[in-house]
Amino acid sequence: MSQDKPTVLVTGGAGYIGSHAVLALQQAGFEVIVLDNLVYGHRDLIEQVLQVKLVVGDTTDRPLLDQLFSSHSIAAVMHFAAFAYVGESVTDPAKYYRNNVMGTLSLLEAMQAADVKRFVFSSTCATYGIPKSSPIPEDHPQHPINPYGASKLMVERMLPDFDVAHGLKSVCFRYFNAAGADPQGRLGEDHQPETHLIPLVLQTALGKRSHISVFGTDYPTPDGTCVRDYIHVLDLAAAHVLGLQRLLDGGDSDIFNLGNGNGFSVKQVIEAARRITGREIPVVECDRRPGDPPALVGSSDRARTLLGWQPQYADLDQILTHAWHWHQQRHG
Repeated sequence: MSQDKPTVLVTGGAGYIGSHAVLALQQAGFEVIVLDNLVYGHRDLIEQVLQVKLVVGDTTDRPLLDQLFSSHSIAAVMHFAAFAYVGESVTDPAKYYRNNVMGTLSLLEAMQAADVKRFVFSSTCATYGIPKSSPIPEDHPQHPINPYGASKLMVERMLPDFDVAHGLKSVCFRYFNAAGADPQGRLGEDHQPETHLIPLVLQTALGKRSHISVFGTDYPTPDGTCVRDYIHVLDLAAAHVLGLQRLLDGGDSDIFNLGNGNGFSVKQVIEAARRITGREIPVVECDRRPGDPPALVGSSDRARTLLGWQPQYADLDQILTHAWHWHQQRHG
């Protein structure tokens, strides 16, 4: 490993947030190796757009991990690989505990065996459950209401134990609603199936869907629809690089929220999308979904203060404009 270009292993690097983190790492001068099982990731983004080494495999495959660590001088791991469909986690919890918890444990054990001591973890605001205050600080009680959030919280609880026992230093990022796309249109959100509001709204604008479903219009919010804190995926990626740099500089383990600190309702997002796209976006109002908190907004003061993180794309119109450009190009 050269001193000026440490190598970072990015698990789940062919996914939405992971691929943007790979781009940010490249721009910051790091060498990158991506490990992705391609269940949800996109080979073309890694091999053609980002042009980094892709290893197709799973974090539960310990022999593969050992081979990776022994054949490359890896300075740190950035861990995005996880299943992240809340509804599916309720109906198939074993899939989530096996992949998100056991897969991460396998990865941590392989890191320990290879003496790799720096770990950046992609966690989630879903570990908080139903918020008791807003905006949510990092010391808010954690009571996840679905197996997805519980699986991420289990990893968060493992990391301090690995720190005490093995000196493994970690930075955890609990983020709110990732959105947007690379402004140059190289990368963006492309889930199958898609469950996130902004891409669903934009697919409706493109005519790929007949309507957008609004789940619940009777919440205790200004317009009755759920309020969420949308954060641009490039701002998320930038925070991960700052967290990694903190660890490489000898920093201690820590946990940070990542959000913009303000929320937008479902109706506000749809109205903004109509304005940005100039398209009609039909809406069908439906009953509430179980487990949807009325509002989720995060306080990111610690990340701003301790990491020097400053979101560059906090404006909802910017987020939607970048996402629209991507969706027109990818799916238009």
